This record gives sequence, C-alpha cells and structure tokens, in this order.
Amino acid sequence: MTKMLAPEQCETMAEVRAGVDQTDRELVALLAKRFGFMDAAARIKPDRCHVRDERRKAEVIENVRGHARAAGIPETVVAAIWETLVEGSIAYELERFDALREDSAR
Repeated sequence: MTKMLAPEQCETMAEVRAGVDQTDRELVALLAKRFGFMDAAARIKPDRCHVRDERRKAEVIENVRGHARAAGIPETVVAAIWETLVEGSIAYELERFDALREDSAR
C-alpha cells in the first residue's frame, strides 16, 4: 500500500490514487456522521412535515458554496454535490422518521 502524500507531493499516479482512495474513505466516514445527525433529526422532529425545510436546504447549500469559494474549489460543482446529498438526506430522514414512529406504534 502506498503512503498517502499531500497532493503537491505526488509524483506518480499510484500516489495520487492512494490519496484519492484514502480521501474517499474519510469522506464516507464523515457522511456516516452526517447521516447520524439525520437519525437524530428524525427522532427529534415532532411532525413529518418538518423533515423537508426548503429554507434550511438553501442555507446549507449557500454555506457550502461559500466554503468551496474559500477553499478555491469549484462552487458550482460542490453545490450540485450538496443538492444531491441534501435530497438524499431528506429521503433518508423521512424513512427513519416513519420507521421510528412505526416501531413505537407496535
């Protein structure tokens, strides 16, 4: 296994790929943490209609655009990724909300 280097230190494609693969593992771990917060939201929100919050969605995407700009990466691409992430998170939270209420109704 190739040691992960900083991008500017990479001299071979094997080093680049090792860095990408490690970064992907780290991103998945962060996504798992984010989805844990969706579990918490599904548990805490009193009504299903509170799961989708378009104002909050816009705020999250705008925040991420600013973070992308500050990081010098393409904000349009990052915003599109977050659009998909937020919609997937909403779908997941709705499923969890329903499952939690079904379990407690039994």
